[in-house]
Amino acid sequence: MKKEKKERKVQPFPESEKILVAFFSRSGNTRRIAKQIHRQISGSVFEIQVVNNYPADYNDVLARAKQEILSGTKPVLNAKVQDIENYDVIFIGYPNWWNTFPAPVLSFLTEYDFDSKTIIPFCTHGGGGSGHSFSDLARLYPRAKVEYGFSINGYYVSESNQEVIRWINNIKTQYINSNVS
Repeated sequence: MKKEKKERKVQPFPESEKILVAFFSRSGNTRRIAKQIHRQISGSVFEIQVVNNYPADYNDVLARAKQEILSGTKPVLNAKVQDIENYDVIFIGYPNWWNTFPAPVLSFLTEYDFDSKTIIPFCTHGGGGSGHSFSDLARLYPRAKVEYGFSINGYYVSESNQEVIRWINNIKTQYINSNVS
């Protein structure tokens, strides 16, 4: 008889911290990572969605994404986070498009003031890692505390739970240690 592996749960961030897991996902890979993160730390979840959806054809998506990134386009989003000022920690997830975060994430990031927040990026990719997306995020919000991000090849997302747990434990330890007086 095969023993079932029990999922190890991460201890949450301090209860005083309000956490938001915000993400953009076209194929579902980033959504799966966001759900894994949420299962471990709780908080609120917000899916970044555009009014004008991306095409079904992947090559058309690549062309549109490249054009948006090169032109600095900020697509209109379907919804907003109503109480963003109440969150202390923002996990922000996205697929790596052209070595950075996609235009819908730029729209999301520029709609709010994250200067006093802790931002924790995570991304999925097809082989390019996080590209320069983590440093782009830090440049966009130099007064925010941008923690070390997590990236995973989309091919391995379904097997990533333990990697996500290790990463969150590491982030949590760093976060608590850096916030101790």
